[in-house]
Amino acid sequence: MNEINKPITILVADDDSDDRDMIREALEENRLANSVRFVVDGEELMDYLLRQGKYAAPGSAPTPGLILLDLNMPKKDGREALREIKSNPELRQIPVIVLTTSKAEEDVFRTYNLGSNSFITKPVKFESLVTVMKTLGRYWLEIVELP
Repeated sequence: MNEINKPITILVADDDSDDRDMIREALEENRLANSVRFVVDGEELMDYLLRQGKYAAPGSAPTPGLILLDLNMPKKDGREALREIKSNPELRQIPVIVLTTSKAEEDVFRTYNLGSNSFITKPVKFESLVTVMKTLGRYWLEIVELP
């Protein structure tokens, strides 16, 4: 088991500002003692992970212990970003949880084939999102051993 409440950085990649706000609030509601960072598309996600562009300054992009990834984003969608993350030896060990509005069976199979660790359809109601974040927090931050 992980050390109790071992803080890691959670990186959320989502282009929808309302969804980002709801995710932030749901995490806060669960009192998770983790730093949460947000990026708005797949290109920014890769810049963050590779520490380039606006993330080149030391300390501006702490390595995430968990990525929450939306699939349908502009510039570079989540599928492309997931492929890049899991093909990069420096990044592939970071757990990636697909958190998307998609319910398409093709997306589920494709993202698992690309190496996602979980696929979750975003709940519509805030209360349900709070429950999902609580479960995610418990599992990924308390139960499993992260690299």
